[in-house]
Amino acid sequence: MKNFSKIGIKEDARTELHDSLKLTGAEISVNVLPAGTSVPFVHSHRQNEEIYIILRGEGTAVTDGENIGIKEGDCLRLSPSAKRRFFASAKNSLKYICVQVKADSLEGYTTSDAII
Repeated sequence: MKNFSKIGIKEDARTELHDSLKLTGAEISVNVLPAGTSVPFVHSHRQNEEIYIILRGEGTAVTDGENIGIKEGDCLRLSPSAKRRFFASAKNSLKYICVQVKADSLEGYTTSDAII
């Protein structure tokens, strides 16, 4: 088995990387909301926090009833219990990466996990 996986991303509404990259510690998706649209439901999680990285466009993250403006270059972390829904602005589509990981599971990172 190779020590890496690689795929290409198309401009689909949602591309989940879990199966295609054989991820074992996170779920990552690349998402595109056309201008004036939204994720069609409010949701939260049992165990997983989510990190949203805004790649393009602008919109609003409604989190626990609070409207949070989001735009290209923004990063947003949401706790598992936060109720969330995302909206693209009326003028611009919204493209973002969502990283989903089990809350409080990080034991090492960058240099503390690296073998040099």
